[in-house]
Amino acid sequence: MAVELGDLKAFLAVARAGGFREGARSSGGSASGLSEAVRRLEAEIGVRLLNRTTRSVALTEAGRGLLNRLAPAFAEMEAALDVVNGFRDRPAGVLRLNVPISAARLVLPDIVPGFLAAYPDIRLEIMTDDTFVDVLASGCDAGIRYEERLEQDMIAVPIGPRVQRFAAAASKAYLDRHGRPVHPRELIDHRCIRNRFASGAMADWEFERNGETVRIDPPPVLVVQTASGVDLGVKCAIAGGGIVCLFEDWLQPHFDSGALEPVLPDWWLSFSGPFLYYPGRRLVPAPLRAFIDFVKA
Repeated sequence: MAVELGDLKAFLAVARAGGFREGARSSGGSASGLSEAVRRLEAEIGVRLLNRTTRSVALTEAGRGLLNRLAPAFAEMEAALDVVNGFRDRPAGVLRLNVPISAARLVLPDIVPGFLAAYPDIRLEIMTDDTFVDVLASGCDAGIRYEERLEQDMIAVPIGPRVQRFAAAASKAYLDRHGRPVHPRELIDHRCIRNRFASGAMADWEFERNGETVRIDPPPVLVVQTASGVDLGVKCAIAGGGIVCLFEDWLQPHFDSGALEPVLPDWWLSFSGPFLYYPGRRLVPAPLRAFIDFVKA
Protein backbone atom coordinates (compact mmCIF):
# COMPACT_ATOMS: atom_id res chain seq x y z
CA MET A 1 0.00 0.00 0.00
CA ALA A 2 1.69 3.21 -1.23
CA VAL A 3 -0.02 6.01 0.71
CA GLU A 4 1.26 9.52 0.09
CA LEU A 5 2.27 11.45 3.19
CA GLY A 6 0.68 14.56 1.70
CA ASP A 7 -2.68 12.77 1.41
CA LEU A 8 -2.54 11.80 5.08
CA LYS A 9 -1.73 15.38 5.95
CA ALA A 10 -4.68 16.59 3.86
CA PHE A 11 -7.03 14.19 5.67
CA LEU A 12 -5.71 15.42 9.00
CA ALA A 13 -6.35 19.06 8.06
CA VAL A 14 -9.93 18.34 6.96
CA ALA A 15 -10.71 16.13 9.97
CA ARG A 16 -9.36 18.67 12.45
CA ALA A 17 -11.13 21.62 10.85
CA GLY A 18 -14.41 19.81 10.20
CA GLY A 19 -14.61 20.66 6.52
CA PHE A 20 -12.70 21.17 3.27
CA ARG A 21 -12.97 24.95 3.19
CA GLU A 22 -12.00 25.23 6.84
CA GLY A 23 -9.15 22.79 6.32
CA ALA A 24 -7.93 24.79 3.34
CA ARG A 25 -7.88 27.98 5.43
CA SER A 26 -5.90 26.33 8.23
CA SER A 27 -3.45 24.51 5.96
CA GLY A 28 -2.94 27.16 3.30
CA GLY A 29 -4.11 24.86 0.51
CA SER A 30 -7.25 24.73 -1.60
CA ALA A 31 -10.53 22.98 -0.81
CA SER A 32 -10.47 21.16 -4.16
CA GLY A 33 -6.90 20.00 -3.56
CA LEU A 34 -7.79 18.63 -0.14
CA SER A 35 -10.88 16.91 -1.52
CA GLU A 36 -8.87 15.20 -4.25
CA ALA A 37 -6.19 14.13 -1.74
CA VAL A 38 -8.77 12.57 0.59
CA ARG A 39 -10.47 10.76 -2.31
CA ARG A 40 -7.08 9.42 -3.38
CA LEU A 41 -6.36 8.24 0.17
CA GLU A 42 -9.74 6.51 0.47
CA ALA A 43 -9.23 4.80 -2.88
CA GLU A 44 -5.77 3.60 -1.86
CA ILE A 45 -6.85 2.10 1.47
CA GLY A 46 -10.30 0.99 0.27
CA VAL A 47 -12.20 2.54 3.20
CA ARG A 48 -14.43 5.63 3.40
CA LEU A 49 -13.02 8.07 5.95
CA LEU A 50 -15.45 10.96 5.60
CA ASN A 51 -19.20 11.18 5.10
CA ARG A 52 -19.85 14.18 2.86
CA THR A 53 -23.04 16.14 2.31
CA THR A 54 -23.57 19.48 0.59
CA ARG A 55 -23.41 21.20 3.98
CA SER A 56 -21.13 19.17 6.22
CA VAL A 57 -18.31 16.68 6.53
CA ALA A 58 -18.30 14.05 9.28
CA LEU A 59 -15.77 11.39 10.20
CA THR A 60 -16.73 7.75 9.75
CA GLU A 61 -15.75 5.31 12.46
CA ALA A 62 -12.71 4.36 10.39
CA GLY A 63 -11.86 8.02 9.87
CA ARG A 64 -12.09 8.72 13.59
CA GLY A 65 -9.77 5.81 14.34
CA LEU A 66 -7.26 7.01 11.76
CA LEU A 67 -7.38 10.57 13.13
CA ASN A 68 -6.70 9.35 16.68
CA ARG A 69 -3.57 7.54 15.52
CA LEU A 70 -2.37 10.09 12.97
CA ALA A 71 -2.55 13.22 15.17
CA PRO A 72 0.07 12.12 17.72
CA ALA A 73 2.21 10.55 14.98
CA PHE A 74 2.36 13.81 13.01
CA ALA A 75 3.02 15.71 16.24
CA GLU A 76 6.04 13.49 16.88
CA MET A 77 7.26 13.98 13.31
CA GLU A 78 7.00 17.74 13.67
CA ALA A 79 8.83 17.58 17.00
CA ALA A 80 11.61 15.50 15.43
CA LEU A 81 12.02 17.98 12.58
CA ASP A 82 11.98 20.83 15.07
CA VAL A 83 15.20 19.52 16.60
CA VAL A 84 16.93 20.97 13.54
CA ASN A 85 15.45 24.34 14.47
CA GLY A 86 17.73 24.40 17.48
CA PHE A 87 20.72 24.79 15.16
CA ARG A 88 19.39 28.01 13.64
CA ASP A 89 20.48 31.47 14.78
CA ARG A 90 16.86 32.23 15.66
CA PRO A 91 13.71 30.04 15.88
CA ALA A 92 11.51 29.66 12.82
CA GLY A 93 8.31 27.89 11.95
CA VAL A 94 4.62 28.01 12.80
CA LEU A 95 3.21 28.41 16.30
CA ARG A 96 -0.49 27.56 16.71
CA LEU A 97 -2.35 28.62 19.86
CA ASN A 98 -5.89 27.72 20.92
CA VAL A 99 -7.30 30.53 23.08
CA PRO A 100 -10.65 31.78 24.38
CA ILE A 101 -11.87 34.99 22.79
CA SER A 102 -11.38 36.82 26.10
CA ALA A 103 -7.65 36.06 25.92
CA ALA A 104 -7.50 37.04 22.24
CA ARG A 105 -9.07 40.36 23.13
CA LEU A 106 -7.66 41.16 26.57
CA VAL A 107 -4.32 39.32 26.91
CA LEU A 108 -2.65 38.73 23.56
CA PRO A 109 -2.74 42.31 22.17
CA ASP A 110 -0.11 43.28 24.77
CA ILE A 111 2.10 40.30 23.85
CA VAL A 112 1.78 39.41 20.17
CA PRO A 113 3.20 42.56 18.50
CA GLY A 114 6.39 42.46 20.57
CA PHE A 115 6.78 38.71 20.08
CA LEU A 116 6.44 38.91 16.30
CA ALA A 117 8.93 41.77 16.21
CA ALA A 118 11.42 39.76 18.28
CA TYR A 119 10.97 36.57 16.20
CA PRO A 120 10.33 37.58 12.57
CA ASP A 121 10.82 34.01 11.30
CA ILE A 122 7.91 32.65 13.35
CA ARG A 123 4.37 32.66 11.97
CA LEU A 124 1.74 32.82 14.71
CA GLU A 125 -1.72 31.31 14.17
CA ILE A 126 -4.46 31.95 16.73
CA MET A 127 -7.56 29.74 16.92
CA THR A 128 -10.30 31.08 19.21
CA ASP A 129 -12.37 28.46 21.02
CA ASP A 130 -14.13 28.84 24.37
CA THR A 131 -14.36 25.10 25.00
CA PHE A 132 -11.52 23.07 26.47
CA VAL A 133 -9.84 21.08 23.71
CA ASP A 134 -6.98 18.64 23.29
CA VAL A 135 -4.42 21.03 21.85
CA LEU A 136 -2.59 18.29 19.97
CA ALA A 137 -5.76 16.80 18.44
CA SER A 138 -6.83 20.30 17.36
CA GLY A 139 -3.51 20.81 15.59
CA CYS A 140 -2.25 23.42 18.07
CA ASP A 141 1.00 23.56 20.00
CA ALA A 142 -0.43 25.19 23.13
CA GLY A 143 -3.49 26.90 24.51
CA ILE A 144 -4.58 29.55 26.97
CA ARG A 145 -7.16 28.71 29.63
CA TYR A 146 -8.00 29.49 33.24
CA GLU A 147 -6.85 27.41 36.17
CA GLU A 148 -10.07 25.48 36.69
CA ARG A 149 -10.02 24.33 33.05
CA LEU A 150 -6.48 22.92 33.04
CA GLU A 151 -5.76 19.19 33.00
CA GLN A 152 -3.22 17.72 35.41
CA ASP A 153 -0.79 16.47 32.76
CA MET A 154 -0.34 19.96 31.32
CA ILE A 155 2.50 22.36 32.00
CA ALA A 156 1.07 25.79 32.80
CA VAL A 157 2.83 29.15 32.55
CA PRO A 158 1.17 32.35 33.83
CA ILE A 159 0.32 34.75 31.02
CA GLY A 160 -1.33 38.16 31.18
CA PRO A 161 -2.77 39.79 34.33
CA ARG A 162 -2.54 37.59 37.41
CA VAL A 163 -5.76 38.87 38.92
CA GLN A 164 -8.93 39.69 37.01
CA ARG A 165 -12.48 40.57 38.04
CA PHE A 166 -15.99 40.03 36.78
CA ALA A 167 -17.79 43.35 36.63
CA ALA A 168 -21.46 44.27 36.38
CA ALA A 169 -22.47 47.32 34.41
CA ALA A 170 -25.41 49.22 32.98
CA SER A 171 -26.05 52.58 31.36
CA LYS A 172 -26.84 55.62 33.48
CA ALA A 173 -30.19 55.90 31.72
CA TYR A 174 -31.12 52.33 32.67
CA LEU A 175 -30.10 52.79 36.31
CA ASP A 176 -31.95 56.10 36.54
CA ARG A 177 -35.11 54.33 35.37
CA HIS A 178 -34.82 51.05 37.28
CA GLY A 179 -32.74 52.00 40.31
CA ARG A 180 -29.22 51.13 41.43
CA PRO A 181 -29.01 47.77 43.23
CA VAL A 182 -27.17 47.72 46.55
CA HIS A 183 -27.08 43.92 46.94
CA PRO A 184 -26.57 41.18 44.29
CA ARG A 185 -29.91 39.54 45.12
CA GLU A 186 -31.69 42.66 43.84
CA LEU A 187 -30.50 41.75 40.32
CA ILE A 188 -33.26 39.13 40.21
CA ASP A 189 -35.70 42.00 39.64
CA HIS A 190 -33.61 43.69 36.95
CA ARG A 191 -33.34 43.21 33.19
CA CYS A 192 -30.18 41.11 32.83
CA ILE A 193 -28.13 40.31 29.75
CA ARG A 194 -26.65 36.81 30.02
CA ASN A 195 -24.01 34.80 28.16
CA ARG A 196 -24.52 31.19 27.07
CA PHE A 197 -21.62 28.79 26.47
CA ALA A 198 -21.40 26.64 23.35
CA SER A 199 -22.47 23.69 25.54
CA GLY A 200 -25.78 25.45 26.18
CA ALA A 201 -25.04 26.19 29.85
CA MET A 202 -25.29 29.63 31.40
CA ALA A 203 -22.95 30.30 34.33
CA ASP A 204 -24.46 31.83 37.46
CA TRP A 205 -23.43 35.37 38.32
CA GLU A 206 -21.17 35.22 41.35
CA PHE A 207 -20.37 38.09 43.73
CA GLU A 208 -18.24 38.30 46.86
CA ARG A 209 -17.65 40.82 49.65
CA ASN A 210 -16.05 40.47 53.09
CA GLY A 211 -16.14 36.68 52.90
CA GLU A 212 -19.79 36.52 51.78
CA THR A 213 -20.37 34.85 48.43
CA VAL A 214 -23.63 35.26 46.54
CA ARG A 215 -24.55 33.25 43.44
CA ILE A 216 -27.60 34.22 41.45
CA ASP A 217 -29.31 32.97 38.31
CA PRO A 218 -31.24 36.04 37.14
CA PRO A 219 -33.87 35.59 34.44
CA PRO A 220 -32.41 37.06 31.24
CA VAL A 221 -34.02 39.61 28.98
CA LEU A 222 -31.35 38.82 26.37
CA VAL A 223 -29.10 35.76 25.95
CA VAL A 224 -26.04 35.91 23.67
CA GLN A 225 -23.48 33.30 22.74
CA THR A 226 -20.32 33.55 24.81
CA ALA A 227 -17.56 35.02 22.63
CA SER A 228 -19.34 35.71 19.34
CA GLY A 229 -22.32 37.52 20.85
CA VAL A 230 -20.70 39.37 23.73
CA ASP A 231 -20.30 42.66 21.87
CA LEU A 232 -24.01 42.63 21.06
CA GLY A 233 -24.77 42.22 24.76
CA VAL A 234 -22.50 45.12 25.67
CA LYS A 235 -24.07 47.36 23.02
CA CYS A 236 -27.51 46.48 24.33
CA ALA A 237 -26.41 47.47 27.85
CA ILE A 238 -25.00 50.76 26.54
CA ALA A 239 -28.33 51.42 24.83
CA GLY A 240 -30.12 51.01 28.16
CA GLY A 241 -31.31 47.44 27.64
CA GLY A 242 -30.20 46.04 30.98
CA ILE A 243 -27.31 44.93 33.20
CA VAL A 244 -24.39 42.96 31.80
CA CYS A 245 -21.75 40.97 33.71
CA LEU A 246 -18.38 40.47 32.04
CA PHE A 247 -14.62 40.76 32.45
CA GLU A 248 -13.78 44.14 34.00
CA ASP A 249 -11.07 44.73 31.35
CA TRP A 250 -13.64 44.17 28.60
CA LEU A 251 -15.94 46.81 30.08
CA GLN A 252 -13.28 49.29 31.21
CA PRO A 253 -13.24 51.36 27.98
CA HIS A 254 -16.98 51.91 28.41
CA PHE A 255 -16.50 52.91 32.05
CA ASP A 256 -13.83 55.38 30.93
CA SER A 257 -16.09 56.90 28.27
CA GLY A 258 -19.10 57.06 30.57
CA ALA A 259 -21.19 54.82 28.31
CA LEU A 260 -21.55 52.34 31.17
CA GLU A 261 -21.69 52.75 34.93
CA PRO A 262 -20.29 50.18 37.39
CA VAL A 263 -22.94 48.19 39.25
CA LEU A 264 -22.14 46.72 42.68
CA PRO A 265 -18.36 47.36 42.33
CA ASP A 266 -17.75 46.40 45.98
CA TRP A 267 -19.07 42.93 45.16
CA TRP A 268 -17.06 42.18 42.02
CA LEU A 269 -15.51 38.72 42.12
CA SER A 270 -11.72 38.43 41.73
CA PHE A 271 -10.13 35.35 40.16
CA SER A 272 -6.69 34.24 39.04
CA GLY A 273 -5.50 35.18 35.56
CA PRO A 274 -5.02 32.82 32.61
CA PHE A 275 -2.26 30.32 31.87
CA LEU A 276 -0.45 29.26 28.73
CA TYR A 277 -0.61 25.45 28.79
CA TYR A 278 0.99 22.70 26.74
CA PRO A 279 1.52 18.93 27.04
CA GLY A 280 4.45 17.94 29.21
CA ARG A 281 4.90 14.60 27.48
CA ARG A 282 6.50 15.87 24.26
CA LEU A 283 9.47 17.89 23.09
CA VAL A 284 8.64 21.60 23.11
CA PRO A 285 8.88 22.99 19.54
CA ALA A 286 11.29 25.88 19.08
CA PRO A 287 8.57 28.47 18.24
CA LEU A 288 6.65 27.53 21.39
CA ARG A 289 9.83 27.62 23.49
CA ALA A 290 10.52 31.11 22.16
CA PHE A 291 6.97 32.20 23.03
CA ILE A 292 7.25 30.75 26.55
CA ASP A 293 10.54 32.55 27.12
CA PHE A 294 9.06 35.79 25.79
CA VAL A 295 6.03 35.53 28.09
CA LYS A 296 8.22 34.77 31.12
CA ALA A 297 10.48 37.71 30.32
